[in-house]
Amino acid sequence: QVQLVESGGGLVQAGGSLRLSCTASGRTFSSYHIGWFRQAPGKEREFVAGVSRGGSRTAYTDSVKGRFVISRDNAKNTVYLQMNSLKPEDTAVYYCAADFRDVGFTLKYTMGAYDAWGQGTQVTVSS
Repeated sequence: QVQLVESGGGLVQAGGSLRLSCTASGRTFSSYHIGWFRQAPGKEREFVAGVSRGGSRTAYTDSVKGRFVISRDNAKNTVYLQMNSLKPEDTAVYYCAADFRDVGFTLKYTMGAYDAWGQGTQVTVSS
């Protein structure tokens, strides 16, 4: 069983930066892909970024391309989401999730493809 714990959220002004961390335990970390999702009040949870098990492949939703960077350190069992040039519309609870089933290099964009989730961390961007 995998446990995922997010941290690093907080309140920041528009244009500022935050770095979120997702630390995992309970399964070989380098064996699965990780995705970041977010959910704003009254909206559905959406894919933000993903990174393959070895870190060689990444994917981003269009609204964060050029501003967010996802990376992972398998020695530390941690995935990072560096968020720059934050906007008020980035305000949401951010979740990391693990995909255990993919045996290739395909990063998934849908919630159903992920098997384990963290509890989330709140990011609030003020204007």
